[in-house]
Amino acid sequence: MPDTLTILGLESSCDDTAAAIVRLGPEECAQILSNVVSSQTDLHARFGGVVPEIAARAHVEKLDLCTETALADAGLRLADCDAVAVTAGPGLIGGVLAGVMFARGLATAAGLPLLGVNHLAGHALTPRLTDGLGFPYLMLLVSGGHCQFLLVRGADDFMRLGTTIDDAPGEAFDKTARILGLAQPGGPSVEAEARSGDPGRFALPRPLLNRPGCDLSFSGLKTAVLRERDALMRDGALARQDRADLCAGFQAAICDVLAEKSRRAIALARDAGAGAFAVAGGVAANGPIRAALVRVADEAGLPFSAPPLALCTDNAAMIAWAGIERFRLGHRDDPGLTARPRWPLDATQAPRIGSGKRGAKV
Repeated sequence: MPDTLTILGLESSCDDTAAAIVRLGPEECAQILSNVVSSQTDLHARFGGVVPEIAARAHVEKLDLCTETALADAGLRLADCDAVAVTAGPGLIGGVLAGVMFARGLATAAGLPLLGVNHLAGHALTPRLTDGLGFPYLMLLVSGGHCQFLLVRGADDFMRLGTTIDDAPGEAFDKTARILGLAQPGGPSVEAEARSGDPGRFALPRPLLNRPGCDLSFSGLKTAVLRERDALMRDGALARQDRADLCAGFQAAICDVLAEKSRRAIALARDAGAGAFAVAGGVAANGPIRAALVRVADEAGLPFSAPPLALCTDNAAMIAWAGIERFRLGHRDDPGLTARPRWPLDATQAPRIGSGKRGAKV
């Protein structure tokens, strides 16, 4: 194994095309040499959500450009990399396939090893890139398409403690924003609107808090917002303060659910030796949610780890890092690597089936 590992990472699982180069040097020193993200937000804005066919075509157009920029920003050639890591699932199959096919061609042409990375593992292993966290630790992976509590015992050893049984929180934010006439993506829009709202005005539900365990549900919360909105509408319009109060109440409910379920997950994870509580995924960029999770960690006396905001949403630095972790374990994929729309991190547990825009939850 070389003293220094330099890996090119590629990410195209949803609506961000990304390329990054991460280097692991002596003494386990990790460095992000470049991290390029090309957003598709403008392409999908008028449709109120991600259109898979448009996303896939945009990935095909941007993957080579993002890769060239990432290499240039790092001051490297492709030949200076030790391997190519790519998201091989889960995600929108068209986008995942675009990334996998591009990575296969790139690795074959350059004579480099190929590493297929689970997108969820990229998020779950990010605290090791940013904070050098040691195994095991508890991870709350909370994003637009997924929500899971994971006991991370190794780079390819994940135990699921709980998951959403329907919508993911980010998905609920997007749908709530659409209900209230706010711009997509919904997370930042709802958070901004909530700043001027009263979180206690509406008695919105806190789903599954009356049941034991760490599973979560957010579909009913979104439906409750819809009912309240309909009751408030006057002449087809919603007053600005009513909208702000609904956003604040919705966000507060998400915070309360994630905080309480995190307390339960911490209790389970500590028994398994977890030494820290970490969060990752796009929803981890939400200020009030992150603050609530910090309080939970402080109550439990556990160190808290959260990535910088640029690494919360989909990015290729996390894929490159997960590739480094796999490379060090001796994993390599052959040139026939396939794209996978579903890929659970903990294959020993049955999947939870939901009706969200990104399909079955894992």
